[in-house]
Amino acid sequence: MDRRKFLPPFAPLRAFEAVGRLRGVRKAAEALMVDHAIVSRHVRALEAWTGITLLDRSRGAGMLTEQGAVYHARITAAFAEIANATADLMHVPDTRLLRLWCVPGFASRWLMPRLDRFHKRHPGIELEVRPSDRPPDFAADEADVDIRYVRDGSPARQERIRRIELARPAVYPVINPSFPLGGGRLFGPLDLLRAPLLHEEGDDEWRAWLAAQGVTVPSQLPGVRLWHAHVCIDAARQGQGVALGNDFLVAAELDAGALRRLEPAEAAFRPAILGSYALMAREDRWSSDPVAKFRRWLRAAIRNDMPPAPDEAGADID
Repeated sequence: MDRRKFLPPFAPLRAFEAVGRLRGVRKAAEALMVDHAIVSRHVRALEAWTGITLLDRSRGAGMLTEQGAVYHARITAAFAEIANATADLMHVPDTRLLRLWCVPGFASRWLMPRLDRFHKRHPGIELEVRPSDRPPDFAADEADVDIRYVRDGSPARQERIRRIELARPAVYPVINPSFPLGGGRLFGPLDLLRAPLLHEEGDDEWRAWLAAQGVTVPSQLPGVRLWHAHVCIDAARQGQGVALGNDFLVAAELDAGALRRLEPAEAAFRPAILGSYALMAREDRWSSDPVAKFRRWLRAAIRNDMPPAPDEAGADID
């Protein structure tokens, strides 16, 4: 059967793509340089043509229904391909934008110092990096690629999103070399309960690390909440307490002597791997040239620069 007969009129399709991408009828109208009533009329025409409700108008003018979100994710890739094909036809210089969201600590402490290498290798790809604690809404086309720290035991992957594991770094406590631990010498993980611990948004990371050391974790842990891993590390560097870090977050400070990896006077702490850094992208963009080139460059940079963790497999498959 020739499925081309299911191709809707272009104007309603274009209006719907803009509404979903920009999350609003008025924003879509501004981008398309038409009145918002025209955009609304086009979207209703597409709904009538398909027989499917695409916008959930009870939640706002730019909110997609479940079916609308799935449909939007698929047609957005087609619009991007049409734009790329037209640019190639017109011999437009090959400068392409890759929008990357990234967990802030990884972005500021490991990725940023290495981005010049990517630019030198791929000068035709313009990289836009947004450090963010929350993952992007891929269905709304907020980003092309996302890098997250995924805790072990986290919920299953999203539909239509591909993911590869980049690294599983060991987590360990760090302090300012001159920081005075309460009670003197450190003999084991229990002694850390006397120290000011530096937490991110919650104390889950410290609880998981202490449990990995065989400690029965009390209901309350000492210390302040600073929300971000890189802020906790900055606080530790300034002598405010003990933070948890990994080689991606604290290698530079350890090499410079600004931080010290904390170890007991006798038996070493057990290796603790609590999660992994992962790269995610929409399934329909996974093999696009900018995403594929960035993914390959990033994995090679990690392999070259970072030692493997004790239980890291070291062989992800795209």
